[in-house]
Amino acid sequence: MEPEPDVTAVEKYFFSPIYYPRNAWSVVRWWESRRPLYNLCVGTAGLASLGVAITLFGWPPRGFPWGGILVYGTAANLCYSLGAPVDLMLRRLLGDRAPAVSQAVFRYGFAFSLGLTLLPIPIAVFGWVMHLLFG
Repeated sequence: MEPEPDVTAVEKYFFSPIYYPRNAWSVVRWWESRRPLYNLCVGTAGLASLGVAITLFGWPPRGFPWGGILVYGTAANLCYSLGAPVDLMLRRLLGDRAPAVSQAVFRYGFAFSLGLTLLPIPIAVFGWVMHLLFG
């Protein structure tokens, strides 16, 4: 038996070999196996956004926004939970043309989630620059 080549995390999570799930539960398992990576990356992006906002503007005027952070994290995970049902629906609609749908849906959803989570950074920087310029 030939040894497996080294696989990077990017290849493993975003470009894993096309798989043909045997049933709906294998699709759900595939998605849930990637949830920890998703949570880690989106959480880290959230901390970066929060860090930039706090650095530029100080603590929020009414205290730390724990409620907003919890709501955002819950909403992100609820949206992630739509991945498996969308995957199953696309597999039903596309039939044999659907084997790579999981990886594509995961990549696009992951990129969108990170982009949305990091969006406060350019907004905060723009606001800070405007404050410096026009005070």
